[in-house]
Amino acid sequence: MDGMARIAVDIGGTFTDLVLLTGDGHTHYLKQASTPERPEQAVIEAIATILKTAGLAPGDIVEVLHGTTVGSNTLLQKQGAVTGLITTKGFRDVLEIGRVRTPDMFDLTWSKPAPLVPRRFRREVDERINTHGEILRPLDTGEVVSIARALVDEGVRSLAICFLNSYRNPQHEQAAEKAIREALPDTAVTSSVSVLPEIKEYERTSTAVVNAYVLPVLQGYIARLEQGLKAVGIDAPLLVSNSNGGLAAARTAQEKPVFFISSGRSAGVVGATHMGRAVGENNLIVFDMGGTTASAALVHRGELSRTNEYEFRAGISTPSRFIKAGGYMMRVPTVDVAEVGSGGGSIAWVDAGGLLNVGPLSAGAEPGPASYGMGGDKPTVSDANVVLGLLPATLAGGTLMLDVEAARGAIARDVAEPLGLSVEEAAVGIRDVANVNMARAIRAVTVERGVDPREFTLLGFGGSGPVHACDLARVLNIRKVLFPPMPGVFTAMGMLAGDVERYFIQAWPGLLAEVDMSGLRKAMDDLAAQASLTLREEGYAAADIALEFELDLRFEDQDNEVAVPVTADGLDTEQLRAKFIAAYRDIYQYASNDKVELVNLRLIGRGRRKSKIDFANVRTVAEDAGETSRSIRSAYFDRTTGWREAPVLWRESFSGARDGPAIIESSDSTIVVPPGARALLDPAGNIVVEL
Repeated sequence: MDGMARIAVDIGGTFTDLVLLTGDGHTHYLKQASTPERPEQAVIEAIATILKTAGLAPGDIVEVLHGTTVGSNTLLQKQGAVTGLITTKGFRDVLEIGRVRTPDMFDLTWSKPAPLVPRRFRREVDERINTHGEILRPLDTGEVVSIARALVDEGVRSLAICFLNSYRNPQHEQAAEKAIREALPDTAVTSSVSVLPEIKEYERTSTAVVNAYVLPVLQGYIARLEQGLKAVGIDAPLLVSNSNGGLAAARTAQEKPVFFISSGRSAGVVGATHMGRAVGENNLIVFDMGGTTASAALVHRGELSRTNEYEFRAGISTPSRFIKAGGYMMRVPTVDVAEVGSGGGSIAWVDAGGLLNVGPLSAGAEPGPASYGMGGDKPTVSDANVVLGLLPATLAGGTLMLDVEAARGAIARDVAEPLGLSVEEAAVGIRDVANVNMARAIRAVTVERGVDPREFTLLGFGGSGPVHACDLARVLNIRKVLFPPMPGVFTAMGMLAGDVERYFIQAWPGLLAEVDMSGLRKAMDDLAAQASLTLREEGYAAADIALEFELDLRFEDQDNEVAVPVTADGLDTEQLRAKFIAAYRDIYQYASNDKVELVNLRLIGRGRRKSKIDFANVRTVAEDAGETSRSIRSAYFDRTTGWREAPVLWRESFSGARDGPAIIESSDSTIVVPPGARALLDPAGNIVVEL
């Protein structure tokens, strides 16, 4: 060891995963039950354990990378700060009006999510700036402070400010923010231009409100985590994974948590992209199933799919390129991930009509599935897998003993008896419903985007993903499934491949044919200087800074933009139009001859980290595999084959090839190889299952 170790931590709803990368390229990993009430507690305890296992001291850690579900859980459980909104007179109800549409025009049972800011906490200010940035009615900061005081007296703890056309002229918002901070220093404040200086008042308002709603919660969590790390002797920088798969300083996450709502989840997709490149798999469907949720993303032609818009909603959450108005809008860079509430801990239940449902409620880490023996008594997907013999007797490296009889009892009481089924039939039904739910997420990023999943390889990871991945592949007629080393902690591994990212945006509305290219080029230079300075202040040398520009373009009179990469040397009107047409056609399968509008100039500044994990050569420190000789377990793979005797193999000792059925176990996850499939080991240590 050379004392240059890095730790990546991913907190899920059920387990907290750690991967430690030593200076000489070896990896240690650990899976530990999460502590939902105090998420940082599991992190600190797990770090202490993995350091002891690796024989390292706290001072040997030079970097802690972290992905967390605190932001998303705050939205999901509606546990954010009591939030108020101060806006321009006449725009109090923008959050209610939204986009004046529903996610599904045929769903008569759909109810719009309640705004994060109730109407009584939304107040108006008599100010006005026009579309050219000219002040029509000056701002009275005394009025702003008076309104803010009244809201705080009514219990508001965080304020969002969003004035009309502030993207053109931020003067009023900045003055209001300054006045409130000076008058009410204990109140959190978010101005819309600080997170989204962009046209569209609803998107800007919603993004600012989400930031304000989550801000105190994430600030407090990160502060407690940093204190805990220092208490155990770790004084290394803390970097937090953002929704775009990059990393940022903890301070940035505390100031702009809206960029970190999907923290962690996107890191797994980044890791999958690097893994695919390492083994020559450029077309991947990335499937991640944990204890609480399952998600899917696409890597196409070696590049992961990203978007600048995301709606957080119950049921299935997808970037809102096609489905809009179903949840809380965030106009932020994000990996294009579809997510459903179907994880190992998702609860199975029978509705009033006698139909079997799975999720979205989860047993989580506390009380957990019935088989965990931690107080949970509801049947879950993991309980079904336990009953069917697909999971081992212990999980998380032997720290969690599974109670088969408790799982059978829960399924019998809540599912089998109400439906008149045997326990095994009910367990198969739970597994089938969960698989159908997860297939929806995969179809959302493939079929619904005009992509044929049969032409892709399925990369399965997460604590529960390898148990279900082969079944999902068969549902979707995918012929090849890839399981990386340490699949149960792969999201944490993905963080070790990420770079630091900072985002900059400038509104630039107008017809493309009429754009002043010299002015646009100057704006690019100004943003580049700002990004370079910011990253240099974070310790990155000029040689390690990469700048990537994009232009948001759309057809005239359309509402949605397409991001087109651009360089300072490529500011040619016809070339930009051609690039936009090609990108538009790639998404929507057609394009018109209408005029093209420019909306925004975007810049992603990346600080390239020098020490990253090498996915072509993942060197895992050998675990105590216990009994490495082959054993046999009876397992129920599907209704056609029923119960079968299957060899149980330890992954560390797996080599060559093996025909299914087979179960391949490790301390972080279990790979189920169904009958008729064949498992192989590739040179990078991945297990490849051919169906």
